[in-house]
Amino acid sequence: MTLAGVAPRALLRRRSALLARLRDFFARRGVLEVDTPLLAATTTPDPAIASLEVVSPLQPDWRGYLQTSPEFAMKRLLAGGSGDIYQLGHVFRDGEAGRRHLREFTLLEWYRLGYDEHRLMDEVAELLAALLPDAATGGERLSYRAAFERATGVDPLAADAQALSRCLTAAGVEVPPGLPLRARLDLAMGTLVIPGLGHAGPCFVHDYPADQAALAAINPGEPPTAARFEVFLAGLELGNGFRELTDAREQRRRFEQERTWRAAQGWPVPPLDEALLAALAAGLPACAGVAMGVDRLLMLALETDDIRQVVPVEPDDV
Repeated sequence: MTLAGVAPRALLRRRSALLARLRDFFARRGVLEVDTPLLAATTTPDPAIASLEVVSPLQPDWRGYLQTSPEFAMKRLLAGGSGDIYQLGHVFRDGEAGRRHLREFTLLEWYRLGYDEHRLMDEVAELLAALLPDAATGGERLSYRAAFERATGVDPLAADAQALSRCLTAAGVEVPPGLPLRARLDLAMGTLVIPGLGHAGPCFVHDYPADQAALAAINPGEPPTAARFEVFLAGLELGNGFRELTDAREQRRRFEQERTWRAAQGWPVPPLDEALLAALAAGLPACAGVAMGVDRLLMLALETDDIRQVVPVEPDDV
């Protein structure tokens, strides 16, 4: 008998084996597993991410947030001398539901001291080869500009909003009126660029526009780019990584800029994470970090295009 919405034992075994291989991968490299809170008094102000807010009926003046990533807490540990660390657990993002998205999902995040984004890409490739040996061989590395131009013929670092709209409209993609330039870039990336990535092995896209990575260091050059990368396999985004920004004043400036933008849109504006900023001021060591969706890794391993088919219990709100 199969109970509706509950994974069969065979899937539970596959999922358990994947988690075990992940932990073994980092144990053999001396990377320490940590466990940080899922609930905190603040959250990311990133305009591209919506957090789930928690209200306490017992303390009406208290507000909290289910975390979209363990990044802020992990950086406090790094500043405190933890060394290389990883975390494997659940995170939450509002408004994300569908065949490739869940409001609650499993995330793997890790940080390597002394790494830059290119060295971390090497390690991501090694992890994928260990987990998905049949699919994660070969591949390529492209700058954001090169990947965008290859798919659309448009230079994303020079194009204006009108050029992007023409490109999207020509491809049959509807552009909402008044959509900001950054959002048009994201729309084109998601609809025109990403579907063609990673079909011959993992594809790493790096050097994103500087305004698309508030937590990343900036590469010199004109125009400047963010030390950010994403990895794609079979048209599916698996991970997002940075060479981390370590300057507390610059991080505060970027957070304030994002909070101002959210306020102008009438969106919730979380308080600044002063504990994170204090940790950066105390001295975050030079490092690079990356977050990867574990459920999506299992989707690829099982060759399914529906994320709900790889979780132990299917959410009842999608």
